[in-house]
Amino acid sequence: MIFGNIKNLGEYSFLESQIKECFDYYKSNDLKSLEKGSYEIDGKRLFVNVVEYVTTSPDNRFWEAHKNYLDLHLMLDGCEQIDLSFIDNMKQGEFVDKDDFLPLEGQKNSSVVLNDGDFLICYPADGHMTAIAVDEPQKIKKAIFKIKI
Repeated sequence: MIFGNIKNLGEYSFLESQIKECFDYYKSNDLKSLEKGSYEIDGKRLFVNVVEYVTTSPDNRFWEAHKNYLDLHLMLDGCEQIDLSFIDNMKQGEFVDKDDFLPLEGQKNSSVVLNDGDFLICYPADGHMTAIAVDEPQKIKKAIFKIKI
């Protein structure tokens, strides 16, 4: 997991080139103006899902991880908590290859709060639960870059 803000991208020169492509795409495109949906950047190798939803309590959410793609969550508008735990600390369900979805059960061992411009990169070992309200439910808009590994 890597957590940061786009204002400080100079501190992340060590990131893989595919991740840097996501930030370049963000800088060259007005993602806030895009409608919800999936946008191809480079076929199935790199794409972005623009999502909008109302945050809620953890009881209404689920744990997940991915084996085939990294997730780069980039907050465009609003505030959201994402709970995190390593998948080795959790009960792992059956992987659904067509959806790149590994269901998980367990407890968080940390959380991050994403505000405008904040990003979170989740690797295959990073279980995550998204869409958690910070103080009260609110509508958010976020870009989730999917980076083939």
